[in-house]
Amino acid sequence: MKKIIQIARLELSLLFYSPIAWILMIVLFVQMSLTFIVAMPEIERTQGMSFLTSHLFTDYKKIGLLSRILDSLYLYIPLITMGIISRETSSGSIKLLYSSPVKLSHVVYGKFASMLVYNLVIMGIMSLFVLIGVLFIPNFDYPHIAVALFAAYLLLSAYSAIGIFVSSLTTYQPVAAISTFVVLAFMNYIGTVGQSLDFVRDLTHSLSMPSRAGRMMAGLLNTRDVIYYLVISGMFLAFTITKLEMERLSKPVLQQVGRYSLIVLIGLGIAYTSSRQPMIGYYDATATKVNTITKTSQDLLKKMGDEPIEMTEYVNGIEDSYFRAKPSERIADIARWEPYLRFKPNINLKWVYYYDSIPGLTAGLVENKTSFSQYVLFMSNIEQLDLRDFLSPAEINKQLKPQSEESRVFMRLKYKGKETSLRTFPAPDNDFWPKEEETGAALKRLMMTPPKLVFATDGYQRSMDKIGDRDYKKLINTKSGRQSMINQGFDVDSISLEKDQIPADISALVIADPKVAYSPAALAKLQRYIREGGNLMIAGEPGKQSVVNPLLDSLGVQMMNGTLVQRSRDYSYGLVTPGLASGAVAMAPGLQPFYMQRWVVSMPDAAALSYAENGPFDIHPLLLTDAETSWIKNEKFVLDSAALTFDAKAGDQKGAFPTALMLTRKLNNKEQRIIVAGDADFFSNTELARSNIRTINSGFVGSIFKWFSYGEFPIDASRPFPKDNTTRLTKASVKTIQVLYYGVIPGSIFLMGMILLIRRKRK
Repeated sequence: MKKIIQIARLELSLLFYSPIAWILMIVLFVQMSLTFIVAMPEIERTQGMSFLTSHLFTDYKKIGLLSRILDSLYLYIPLITMGIISRETSSGSIKLLYSSPVKLSHVVYGKFASMLVYNLVIMGIMSLFVLIGVLFIPNFDYPHIAVALFAAYLLLSAYSAIGIFVSSLTTYQPVAAISTFVVLAFMNYIGTVGQSLDFVRDLTHSLSMPSRAGRMMAGLLNTRDVIYYLVISGMFLAFTITKLEMERLSKPVLQQVGRYSLIVLIGLGIAYTSSRQPMIGYYDATATKVNTITKTSQDLLKKMGDEPIEMTEYVNGIEDSYFRAKPSERIADIARWEPYLRFKPNINLKWVYYYDSIPGLTAGLVENKTSFSQYVLFMSNIEQLDLRDFLSPAEINKQLKPQSEESRVFMRLKYKGKETSLRTFPAPDNDFWPKEEETGAALKRLMMTPPKLVFATDGYQRSMDKIGDRDYKKLINTKSGRQSMINQGFDVDSISLEKDQIPADISALVIADPKVAYSPAALAKLQRYIREGGNLMIAGEPGKQSVVNPLLDSLGVQMMNGTLVQRSRDYSYGLVTPGLASGAVAMAPGLQPFYMQRWVVSMPDAAALSYAENGPFDIHPLLLTDAETSWIKNEKFVLDSAALTFDAKAGDQKGAFPTALMLTRKLNNKEQRIIVAGDADFFSNTELARSNIRTINSGFVGSIFKWFSYGEFPIDASRPFPKDNTTRLTKASVKTIQVLYYGVIPGSIFLMGMILLIRRKRK
């Protein structure tokens, strides 16, 4: 060890007595400054921003300084390592090493140790930028950045080992530099080669060095990638030692090939073994554990036991979503499942590629006088598809009916003989792939009978299958909508109360805006359903009190006569925006922040509700109007240019009126749950898309259905809110940073190098 340290010290003195090392440090610092410091004024103006640590240093889509510098780190190594061995061979001093008592392995290790120290200096330069985050971001995420810097250090060290080996292959330093540059550039970009070919994809990806560091940059330290970099470093150091020993002892070619092959086999064996999923250890360094699935999902996977899960992804080659899931995207696709594989390694991933017609496409083909075969040929030429690799419509329809999933990218999960769909989401959804909530819902559906929402269809009620302004397809039954209840774990159905019996095992029956009175037979069915403890949601509309109130008689609730109106400068007086009441928080604790911030629910044309305090149910308001701006308009009115006024003589009433009520009671060893609303529009397609008022309609209705399912669905995959969301930056501090990082620090590095080189020259 003493000899290794001595060699390392000698190599470091030669390194820092060369202008190249100092120039490269200055260039690196300037490059990082031009990326990072330029963004400081904007950060200072913005102030509030979630995940600031990640935003500044590791998020490639944002500033991501450390992630971006990974792409060019390989440029800084060749000029440093070019003479580390070739200098010895070109000057002839290598012969002295061959005849000296020093082992060749000690020489190589010593030179590599000097590079490790130089890499630490590089890390120090990078840390100067991290210092800005430390000083100006409260609750800075230290572990995350420590892992990111460690990843960069591992990458630099592997590059150094490669550079040392290439330097041993030639006596010319410029040739060594160029060759090292070529090798490192090759290993930087090889990960993009052959990604559409199954037998090439894994090989080229395994050779891509920056991609592994990129994973750790996200804050997830794992043994697979750490061991990979150690293996690469060890292999190339072993190559270097072998090269020098073979030159000294002049071994036969076959023996040389055998030794190199043995090194490769040992290295690949270690890398392969350490990359098997059960062998990988993980540490999520981020403060909110964003790289790890939540405890909810972890518990789901734990409950699934040792039985395997089969995930089959179906990809239509002629549909627009194909480019998201084509074979060249397979590595990224697998990475999306890695957080789940971490806790359940026996998730078997499969992909099926096919081509089939797309719903809505037929009419367009007929209009353009194009056959389906012609369209397939046209699309296959555009996408450069080999149709022999795709199942035909007849073949895919033997497995399943992709048109039922709109023929876009979707997944089928299988577990213990049960199946369910996991869908992707088109624009305007920016994420496309299912998030943890949708994946967790699909997994949970495989372990239990999903809760079912049933909508009554009599009396011209609102439909869960229509996309009209006042209907409910967007929230309830849209396969391409992330927040749709069928993608959050629910089954949905509809029945006629006049013709059918109400199922006993449903999560809730929804009666929305009945316009025609039910027959005595239908009312009897509904009353029996309520008596037996069934969950229910009744949403009425003003003017329909005579139809709705008979449904509410046994509940101790009534829709009051008249219509609620609300004074407003910008909106129609008919648009009422009641705020969340304390009962909403009791129903769904997740609504607490919105209750504190006084979020509202938009309700056009709503009626007020009244209820009996001593009725059969415990009743609590969920939504309350503002007593200062709203009142009940008792008489008929027309919303035109004339503003409405309160008229007590006409029977108008002021006050804070409930527009939605929560009813509960204990019955048959379970809590019966009922919702009554004086408006049926608040979860309609139009109101969920409203953008001119900040509303909580979607979250409120989602909470109602979660309440009906007793918390089973939707899945709660929420995380703690990040604490690194503010900065202490001011205009003055930004100016100081610019002076330091544009002038003082690079100037100081330049002066230090100049002083050291001048002193060396004088000696």
